[in-house]
Amino acid sequence: MKNLFSLEGKVAIITGGSRGIGAMMARGFVENGVKTYITARKKEELDATAKELSQYGECIAIASDISTVEGIEALTQEIMKQEDKIDILVNNAGATWGAPISEFPEAGWDKIMDLNVKSPFFLIQQLLPALKAAGTKEDPARVINIGSVNGLSYSGMNNYSYTASKAAIIHLTKHLAADLVKDNINVNGIAPGFFPSKMTAFVLDGHEEQAAASIPRGRIGSPEDAAGTAIYLSSRASAWMTGNTMVLDGGQIISAHK
Repeated sequence: MKNLFSLEGKVAIITGGSRGIGAMMARGFVENGVKTYITARKKEELDATAKELSQYGECIAIASDISTVEGIEALTQEIMKQEDKIDILVNNAGATWGAPISEFPEAGWDKIMDLNVKSPFFLIQQLLPALKAAGTKEDPARVINIGSVNGLSYSGMNNYSYTASKAAIIHLTKHLAADLVKDNINVNGIAPGFFPSKMTAFVLDGHEEQAAASIPRGRIGSPEDAAGTAIYLSSRASAWMTGNTMVLDGGQIISAHK
């Protein structure tokens, strides 16, 4: 039982791994013996994160643009030159867009839906042989899709395509889990609340205490919260769980209508 949460020797890919929740999860993996590939568009920022995390273990940066199927294929080919199996795929890369409903542009709809929903699906598709090769009946390969509490409840903001995309990825997680369970691949999700990231910077900037006070647990999310949940979903401890999305929000949703 003492090794239930061990990830030693596994191989992981984290999209959007250069900052925010992606970097938090990457550090948790690296420090626990996972060979971790992180990918994002901005090479300089990505390389800096990989260099920082490499002091704790093995972290490899591969710059890519997964907003297109061509970019997804290029990333997959690059990784498969070095690996024959992938134990863990974390679909974390995402974006948001805000505008009043009367002004919301088509570009703000298509960009967000493509990156937040289409890209994870086609990355899973491209990596399916490598995930199948890693999974066993006792310890399946893992896909972790990063949703959001905004995909489960009213956001209070004008981020229409973002909330739609996160609701979609949560349901897609269930669908994929049902289809891939026979291939020894578990598909689960995480729906984070407030964590420090570029996406939440406009809310948290100068209002950290106010934001923390609005959360029942009295603080915003920490790196340990993100890493711990990802480690659980990637370890033997969760081998019998698939098709679920874990809400990681300090009690925000359950307390919203008290």
